[in-house]
This record gives sequence, structure tokens and C-alpha cells, in this order.
Amino acid sequence: MIKTLSATDYSIEIGPLSESSFQDMLTNKYAKARKVIMVDENTHDNCLEFLLTAFDDLTDAEVILLPAGEENKVMEVCFQVWNALSDYGIGRNDLVINLGGGVVTDMGGFISAVYKRGVNFVHIPTSLLGMVDASIGGKTGIDLGAYKNQLGVFQHPIAIFTDSSFLHSLPIEELWNGFAEILKHALIEDAALWSSIKDIRDSNELLSPELIQTAISIKLKIVNDDPLEKGKRKLLNFGHTIGHAIEGCMLETASPIGHGHAVAIGILLESRLSFNRGVLAKNELDQIEETILDIYSPIQLDEEQKEMVLQLMQNDKKNSEGKINGILIHSIGNCSFDIVFEEEEVRKLL
Repeated sequence: MIKTLSATDYSIEIGPLSESSFQDMLTNKYAKARKVIMVDENTHDNCLEFLLTAFDDLTDAEVILLPAGEENKVMEVCFQVWNALSDYGIGRNDLVINLGGGVVTDMGGFISAVYKRGVNFVHIPTSLLGMVDASIGGKTGIDLGAYKNQLGVFQHPIAIFTDSSFLHSLPIEELWNGFAEILKHALIEDAALWSSIKDIRDSNELLSPELIQTAISIKLKIVNDDPLEKGKRKLLNFGHTIGHAIEGCMLETASPIGHGHAVAIGILLESRLSFNRGVLAKNELDQIEETILDIYSPIQLDEEQKEMVLQLMQNDKKNSEGKINGILIHSIGNCSFDIVFEEEEVRKLL
């Protein structure tokens, strides 16, 4: 059974892809359009065959293979894809299908939004992180060196199709990467959800369609109210001010970590900062710390890396007037945005 959630300019259909409106879209609205499927190495091996065999209208689709991994979310790869789209003769009324996790939807959306000033695209997220966070809200982007999503535009897909059956192909650590964003959604907006999920330790519970739908609904409501991140949508950055910088720093090492892992550590540190400022109660900090440290490994940074994290934070997209802007959590389910983080207090946290 398909559950449809409405955004400003598009819809999110949650349920089996074969029962969604995807087929109707291919055979009617885009019957004459050329189709391009963007995949990375993982979705090429695990998801593409299903898509091609289940939908005859994709038999002649061009397949573009993106290199997997955050380290490949760069302009050089985009240029290669734009050249390929030009060689294929893809026009603005054709259709790009982004089949993958957060890297594919971020990059595929950016490539589509910029090419010929915008070609139609849909997202079919295949990771938990992609389903509950990255594919939703119209943020597209690529990295600039160690700076996460430094280049990008707001551009919504024409539709998102979320089928949890794709999650069965994921390694367990990728499920926990996505769970970090669900924990964040709960911490900023839904104390009841936090209470119901904070003790989850069995990855099979992360496959629940009900949990995925709840997480999507939280993000979609916030995005619908503030599509361009002028106000409340900034709350979705909880854990990201420090987490993105840690992720960028670790990308420069031999042991990079996943986005969700970095966000989880960011949530932990930003919660401690909130406690240090006297706005978060100790018992709630303890809950957050216990949950995070039970699932996600701490990160060890040397002094040079700590300074790099601070440098990356100083060039964060959310900053203004030369100051680091972040999120404070006052209680579970209640946060505030546009809070200045002082460099010295962050250094002590690190």
C-alpha cells in the first residue's frame, strides 16, 4: 500500500515502487522523454537490475555510473556527467532518475539542476539516510575540498519514491548511519519518538516502514514551513555544525567516517555544549550520551585535526557576520537555532 506525503512542488510516495505512480509517470507524462539513470557502484550492483527488469520503459535508458563515496562528490565528476548528458543529447524535458543513497541524490540533483538550467529529475533513495533525510527538501550539492556541500542549489525533484525493500541490500553500518538522522529528527521535534527509539539496538528495527514514514513526515513538515532555510529549517542542522566539520576532517585521513556517524558525534558534542551553557538538563544529556555512545564509536582527533575542525566550522554555510552559528538543545524535542558557538568552547569539547 502506498502512502503519499505532499510537499510544496512534489510528492513523496512511500511503499513498493511497483505499486507507486512511477510506472504511470514513465508511460504517460514522460513517454517521449529520454531517460537517464544515475547510480553509483553499489546501486549498480544491487538495485539497477530490479529497476530495468520491473519497468519496460527503462529498457533504452542511459545509465551513468558515479564513483561511490563522499570523496567523489566533487566538481570533476560533475563535469564528466555533464559531458555525457550532452553527448547523449539529453534535453530539459527529459528525465533523470537518481537511484542511490545521499551522495547520489545530492550529486544527481545538483547535476540535473545545473544542466541546461534544469532538467527534470526524480529520486529513488536506496539508503536509510537518503530516505529520511538527504532526498527530501530540495538541497542539492557537492563538496569543495573538505567543505561539505559547499556548492549547491535548492531544486526539488518532481517526485520521490521511497521503497524500504532497497534497504535489505545495505551493510548494517549504513542503516546506523541513517538512524543518526532519525535520532536528530526526534531530538529537535518529537520527544515521544525519541522515547520510542532511543533504546533500539537491533538493526532489523530500522527497516520498519512506519519508522521511516514518521521520520520523513517530521522533516517534510519543517521543510514545507521553511523551504529556503530562513528560520525553523535550520533546526535540521542539529549535530551538523560540528559533525560536518569532523566528517570533512576525517575525509582527509586514511579512515573516513560515514555522514551519520559524524552527525551522531556532532549531536553528542552539541548536546554537551548545551549542557555546559546551562540549557539542557543532566538527565537528558545522559540519555543522549548513552544512546550515541552505545551505537557510534568515539572519534580520536589529534591537535592538528582539532584545529582543522575549527577552521572548517568557521566557513560553515550557516555562519553570519564571521561567527559560527549552531543549534542548542533545551530539552528533548525543543531546540533553538542561530546560536553563536564560541571557538574556545568548541575547542574544549573536541
